Formats: sequence, C-alpha cells, structure tokens
Amino acid sequence: MGPTPRAARALVLLAGFYLLGLFLLAALAAADWAAAVHTPGPFALKVFIVSAVLALPIVRGMFMLRTPPYEDVPGVRVDESREPRLWQTVRDIAQQVGTRAPDEILLTGDVNAAVSEDSRLLGLAGGTRRLRIGLPLMTGLSESGLRAVLAHEMGHYGNADTRLAAISERGRVHVLRTVAHFEERAGAKVSKERARQEKKAAAAVAKGRKAKEVDTTGTGVTYRAMARLYTAYGKFYLRATLSGSRRAEFAADVAAARIAGRDATSSALREIPVIDAAHDFYLNCYATLGVDAGLLPPPGEFLGGFRHLLAARHEELDALRGELPTEPVSPYDSHPPIAERVARIEALPDDGRASDPVRPSLSLLADADRSFAAVEETVLTPAALGLRRLDWPELVHAAMSVQTERSAQRFGALALGTAAGEDTSPHGTDGGGGTPGHGADAHGTPGHGADARPGADADADRTSRPEADPEGDGAGAATLGALLDAIDAGALWRIAERLPRSAEAAAAHGRAAREFARPQLRAGLSQLVSAEYLRQGRARWQLSWAESAALELPYGHADELPAALEAAVADRPDTGPLRALLEPVAAPETSAPAQAPPPGPTA
Repeated sequence: MGPTPRAARALVLLAGFYLLGLFLLAALAAADWAAAVHTPGPFALKVFIVSAVLALPIVRGMFMLRTPPYEDVPGVRVDESREPRLWQTVRDIAQQVGTRAPDEILLTGDVNAAVSEDSRLLGLAGGTRRLRIGLPLMTGLSESGLRAVLAHEMGHYGNADTRLAAISERGRVHVLRTVAHFEERAGAKVSKERARQEKKAAAAVAKGRKAKEVDTTGTGVTYRAMARLYTAYGKFYLRATLSGSRRAEFAADVAAARIAGRDATSSALREIPVIDAAHDFYLNCYATLGVDAGLLPPPGEFLGGFRHLLAARHEELDALRGELPTEPVSPYDSHPPIAERVARIEALPDDGRASDPVRPSLSLLADADRSFAAVEETVLTPAALGLRRLDWPELVHAAMSVQTERSAQRFGALALGTAAGEDTSPHGTDGGGGTPGHGADAHGTPGHGADARPGADADADRTSRPEADPEGDGAGAATLGALLDAIDAGALWRIAERLPRSAEAAAAHGRAAREFARPQLRAGLSQLVSAEYLRQGRARWQLSWAESAALELPYGHADELPAALEAAVADRPDTGPLRALLEPVAAPETSAPAQAPPPGPTA
C-alpha cells in the first residue's frame, strides 16, 4: 500500500473518532429533548445534568488537539564535525534509498535504532528528522550489520512512515485520552460513594446498630459504559493502524536488503535479539553490580564494558544466534515477530553480497571511548553519577564482598535466632524470615538482585567507600564463632528448625529431616566462612567476563573446605577442620621475605 492510500486510511480512522463523538453527543441531545417533552420538570433536569456531565469528556477528547510533544530520549547529539564517518555513512545510505537524510543524529544508551520526524499538518508536510542509534547496538553489530539497520531506518523515511505516523498517533492519543477521562470520572464517583457509605456505616456502629456492607456496584455505570464504547473503537483503531505498522517494517526490511544485502540484513536481524539479551545480562550482572555498595565502573565503562562481555562469551552468544526468539503474536504488536522477518529476508534471491562481520561498527565513531563517556553522562541519574568509581577488578571484589557479608549476616541472624529481635542464645526459639545463603557465596554469580537502572534509589552520599559489616568488622567473626560453638554444643538440628523450610521438609522427621536441612545449613555456613576469609584478607573475588566471579581462597583451602563444611553439618558434627582452616596464619619471624605459594585455585 502506497503513501496516499495509507494516508487516506489513517484520516478515515481519525475521522471515525470524531464521528463517534458526534453520534454520542447527538444521542445525548435526543435524550434531553425527549426528557423535556415527555417527562416532568424535576426528572428532565436530572437528565440534563447527566447529559452535560457525560458530554464534557467527549468534547474534551474531540477538541484537545495537541498531541504529546517529541519525547527527548537521553543521549548525545553529534554533528558532522564530531562524527564525520558516521554522518557520511548515513547520508550515503539515505541517498541510495532515495530519501532526505536526518537533520540530527543522537547517540543513546539502549539496544535500539529508531527514526522520527516532526511532521506538520497531520503529516502532510515534513519536518525535522532525527535518527537515534544506541551505542550498545553498535557495540554488538559489525559495520555491515549497522549499515543494514540504518538502511532499514532510512526505508521508513522513504516510505513516509514517519510522516504518516503523526495521523495514527493523534487518533491513538485522542481515544486513550477520552477513555482515561471517563475512567477517571467513574473512579472518582465510586470513591465518593464509598466514602459516603463508610461514613454512614460508622455512624450506625456508633449508635449500636449493625452497619450495612459497602456496595458500589452500580456507581459510575454510565461513565464505564461510555468508556467501553471508546475502548471498543480504540481496539479497532489499534488493530487497523498497527497492522499497517507491521507491513511498514516488512517494507523497510526489503529496503535494507536492497541497500546492504540480503545476508547482512538477515545477520543483523538475527543479531539484535542476541545483543539485547546479552546487554540485559551485562547491566544486571556487571554494570550495576556495585550500586548497592555505592560503586560504579570507571567513566565510560558503564556502557563501554559491554565490549568485554561480548568478546569473552562469544561461544554462548553463538548458541543464541542459532535460535531465533519465539514470541507470542498479538494483533496489537507494532513489529512482526523477528523469526518471520528473518524468514522473509532469507527467502529473497541470493544477491551475491555476503555479510562481512570483520570490522566492528564502532569503527565509524571518531573516538568510541569518548562517546561512551558522554552518553553515560546523560543516561545515568545524578545520584548514580555521584557514586564512587573503581576499576573492574576492584569493583567486583568490593561489591561481591559486600554481598557476601550481607548474606552471611542474614543467615547468622536466622541461625542464632537474632532476626527480628529474637533470643540470641543457640537454644532460642524458632527464627523467621529471610533465605539463608541468598546472594554472593563462593560459587556466586555477580550482580544478583542489582537494578538495571542504577541511581533510582541510590544515595549519592555513599561515595566514600564500599559498605562493610554494619555491626563492625568483629560482629561477623563473633557470629561465626557463636554458631560453631552452638554446633559443638549439639544445637545443630535445633538451628536447622529456625531456617525456612518447604512443606515437605517441615513434615519430615529423623534422618529425612536432617537430609532436607543439611544443604541449607552447609550453604549458610559457607556464606559465613567466605565472609570470614574476606575479613581476614585471605581471599579475593576474581573478575571473569566469561563466567561468574569466583572467590580465590588461600592455597590448598579450596580442596579442604568442602570436606570441612561437610564435617560441620554431619550427623555427628565436627567443627575442628573448619576452625583449623579459619585460624589466621601468623607472619613469619624472619627478615627475609617468605616465598609466596603459587596462586590458589578458585572455589
């Protein structure tokens, strides 16, 4: 469907919204006339009031013509003097598509590329064109893949998708705004009626009478009925306009294949879901790993560190590339499923242009590191920008140490019955709440529980150093010592009863109950032991881009620790091996430097 038929359809759908409003206003006017002619004056007055109240949202929806302004996405605008190669590439592709190049290019911090246009006169006249390119997307794409993406976006310009979107967007805004007005009025009326009935019920109770149950079932029914009418039209409108959006995506894909080549376009479409999944993992497990400890990676590395992950995990990413995501199809999707788009492109005849994945698309930037740092300044909140910056190895060690300490404290509070102010003796009552061992341990994955958007609740004052044991460095050691003493005193299985249990574990008795509890006890004890190693300075969390962070223990301890933990939670517990491992090593009394042992294996 060409631009003219699509524009005509969009105008008809928009006109349908106004026709619906005029029809409803006419129906209300007819009801007013009938009430004035055929009913008594007081009843007619009520009808007039109800009609006026219902007509107000309709009129507001019809005549509030302003659509939401252009959403200013966080990013950095770059001119041709700053990024000449990127601008030249975009201009060349726009020329090949046969359309006008964008007026602005914005580098952003998301895995996306998009175009927009400030069209005028309901899309009949063009306006300022903007191209947004996400640096994480460029990080994962080759130059040929990025050219395919840019050709796709220029295809939207060439097909007038961005200009015609103004008409469809106006209709969607008007329908949603009118529905919201009716729902808002219905909610206000229900709240008012509920408050009236609750006040009446309270007065009845005060007088010793039985209060009636609050019932607002029929309140606001006329508002909700009007909202349902507009909702029905809104669904029809969205189905019609979004089906056009999906066809526009297919047309833009064809334009990309024509300009950049079939294989490059197919490869880029396959790569984008992989980059998106990898970037989410990177944000959660690396970039925001230290937020709870008041830490962030060095400037530019919050976005730029994604390069290290992609380079180290290429085998995992290759496995993801072979499986296209299966998405549930909805008539309200603005984009077709990626698998269908790839299938259509790969069904095109071979054009003899193989995809060239050698050169990264970041090579189009004059200074990628500078761009990462500049975009980072716009993406992060002021609170996040105030966090302390550490190099990656120091960040991982500091952040994981904080997580380990917190996990150890949670387990210690449960095991010793000190959670929520309970008895501190090892023979105290049942502990409650929390999951022992949740968080970082000797086999932990960095970043569990980290927010993908740092700074939303972060305190900018936490910039001096990573958080440590809130109760002091000695509190954790005292907790471990008290727990080992309780185990030696025969309280191990009473401690197990304080820990959260499944229904099956709670119903078990004897040996079965011990087998249920043993892994939980061992994991929690491992948390406390790991925290103690870190407090003594005898262990260190090691950064790895290829796998989870690992806790490096003193030489030989990684081999001995599992058996020591097993002995501590055995049917006849023995904490001796564990105590021996945790005994601090005295410094040698000699002036000659001691020969350092070889690096210990990781646990």
